[in-house]
Amino acid sequence: MTVPPSEHTALAAESSPPPGCPAHTATGPDGATRLYGDVAATDPMGLYEELRAKHGPVAPVLLDGDVRAWLVLGYLENRDVATRSTQFSRDPRVWHGWTSGEIDPATSPLVPMIGWRPDCVCADGEEHQRLRGAVTAGLDQFDHRGVRRHITRFAHQLIDGFCEDGEVELVGQFTEHLPMLTLTRLLGMSDESGPALVHAARDLFKATETSLASNAYVLECLEKLVVEKRVRPGQDIASALLAHPAGLTDEEVKHHLRLILLAGYETTANLMSNVLRMVVTDPRFRGSLAGGQMTLPEAVEQVLWDEPPLMVCPGRWANSDTTLGGQRIKAGDMLLLGLAAGNVDETIRPDAAAPVHHNRAHLSFSAGNHECPGQDIGRIIADTGIDILLTRLPDIVLAVPEEDLSWRSTTWARHLTALPVTFAARPPRAPDVPAPLPAPPAQSPGLPSAEPWPETGPAPARRPASRAPWWARLGRLLLRR
Repeated sequence: MTVPPSEHTALAAESSPPPGCPAHTATGPDGATRLYGDVAATDPMGLYEELRAKHGPVAPVLLDGDVRAWLVLGYLENRDVATRSTQFSRDPRVWHGWTSGEIDPATSPLVPMIGWRPDCVCADGEEHQRLRGAVTAGLDQFDHRGVRRHITRFAHQLIDGFCEDGEVELVGQFTEHLPMLTLTRLLGMSDESGPALVHAARDLFKATETSLASNAYVLECLEKLVVEKRVRPGQDIASALLAHPAGLTDEEVKHHLRLILLAGYETTANLMSNVLRMVVTDPRFRGSLAGGQMTLPEAVEQVLWDEPPLMVCPGRWANSDTTLGGQRIKAGDMLLLGLAAGNVDETIRPDAAAPVHHNRAHLSFSAGNHECPGQDIGRIIADTGIDILLTRLPDIVLAVPEEDLSWRSTTWARHLTALPVTFAARPPRAPDVPAPLPAPPAQSPGLPSAEPWPETGPAPARRPASRAPWWARLGRLLLRR
């Protein structure tokens, strides 16, 4: 990777903090900014804006272990990198860091995120088309109504577990578990495998010393699944990948299952947490939902603009020397897509406070031929799960001061650690069993008795008692406050 232009280096030297200042921990060799550590974890969006002001739309940064990379901050530059596959490869074997000794593949926690795998994310051209076609077919086999039925069942099960308590921590007891329960079912795994995979998936994204072990655990679980589905196929993604005409090997199937599981889980869990946080902390956001000015799917799109569930996407590698955003990119350099930074780029979004919930042009699912193929399933999980929660518990309120909420940030994502709420306690949902017919009304004296129902033929349908939708009930609750 080239050193930043001399004028940027001089500026960094003039504005650098005095020795001993904690801010020194944010910079490394050549004055490049670290995307890990306390500074990056505390305020990643603020860090992106500092980088933009200092370097423009493309900035030199350091990953764990001071591994060099370029962070793409501009919206147009992000789309350029994501769509020009001939210039910017998805195959990490292009990276010069493997041979320069910059990273130890056996021990670096970055390997699960930037290492090569036999999946469509790490492929270009015809190989990418072959593998991506199998993934798309596996995802498209599901009718969206059928997927919603699974989500609905799991959401009610989770809510039944805490609705009588009058309080719950939504991240640990709802938003982290619903996506994993749904995805494991779609992949063909048992419901019991979900909790352990939640822990492993979260740890893998943290890039800690245990990330390699967590990655190995996920792969071990999926390898067992592939062996099982070879013998007993079903209507699931694993079976669809094994049977696809592209002829995927067992190893390729295993790594594509890993890709779907990890990418779908992390982004959907974070998205649900972020939407629910806005519901309980922003009166205007909640009022727009309750008043009908914004639908729940539109609220999800607004949050995808403002706080993408994946803030930085690894990675692209330059096939040849080029210039991007005023920076000289060398062949073999690593580039990171700054999805969150691109979404707030003033070039395309001059007023960050203006609503954009009707617009799906955000970068939250990347762009180009590597745009996330499972984004619609992620949206369905978020829309359905949140709708059921707010329908059953429309009076949820934050149980702690907003300033007490905390996040755990990594290079790749910003994760809300807890969202405690309170609500009026309610009994669990009644099982879905047919309700008995009501007793006939008592007859007034002197009136003839009603004709009995004929013994054959259906009885006239009874109109169920009307139940106001959750947003109407929420609106009434807000008016009473």
